[in-house]
Amino acid sequence: MSQTETNTADNILSLNSVEVLYDMVMLAIKGVSIEVPRGGMVALLGSNGAGKSTTLKAISGLLRAERGKVSRGEIVFDGKPIGDSLPQDRVAMGICHVIEGRRVFEHMTPDENLEAAAPMSMSRSKINDEKARMYEYFPRLAERKSSQSGYLSGGEQQMLAIGRALMTQPRLLMLDEPSLGLAPFLVKEIFGILQRINEEQGMSILLVEQNAVAALEIVSHGYLIENGRVVMHDTAEALKANSDIQEFYLGGGEGKNFHEIKHYSRRKRWLS
Repeated sequence: MSQTETNTADNILSLNSVEVLYDMVMLAIKGVSIEVPRGGMVALLGSNGAGKSTTLKAISGLLRAERGKVSRGEIVFDGKPIGDSLPQDRVAMGICHVIEGRRVFEHMTPDENLEAAAPMSMSRSKINDEKARMYEYFPRLAERKSSQSGYLSGGEQQMLAIGRALMTQPRLLMLDEPSLGLAPFLVKEIFGILQRINEEQGMSILLVEQNAVAALEIVSHGYLIENGRVVMHDTAEALKANSDIQEFYLGGGEGKNFHEIKHYSRRKRWLS
């Protein structure tokens, strides 16, 4: 087996030079290449509008609903190209996308929300086992399981959104800005639970975040996307130590354009 084949086998997800067009005219992401190892946790970092959410929608197949399409490149999941697969088929393959905004059924209880997310083929005993596991991961939900979900706090709704995703038995869990609008102590709690799920279940996780400080504490690798292009990729420790990342994302460069930072230089091999 060649080195390339070995690397492909080690990754549950690979994006190779992917471009996305909206309305056949607007280029939203430009040659994005990323990899998620099996059982790994990877962060896709960047400012608002950089192309992070579009990248996730390209993977989950949700672009079509927004008049978008992958116009170039390849998306490979578990060794198979999935560019032509319907969103529901990607879910069946094991790809679950928790979209931004904590979309839960507000008129239903957390318990009912979890049941509604379970695959139709799942037995009653299995559903009960999975719900018990969700309540073990998220004790706050157990305390509120009979309340109307619309009355849960923002953090509790985010926990429920993640719990609903886990009920589908995913192999790749993708989360879009799970820390958005949450207090720091809740972000720490939720990210700690994600890390535990990754360690206990070996679940692959792709985390899209503007909160680089929190994300880099739990992932092994990160990609930085700027204006639709991946401009940097490294281990979490290396990214935290990078002076440009520190200046722009970890507290120093608020209000600056990343290209204005004096010592910043693109890594050309991620722009091909």
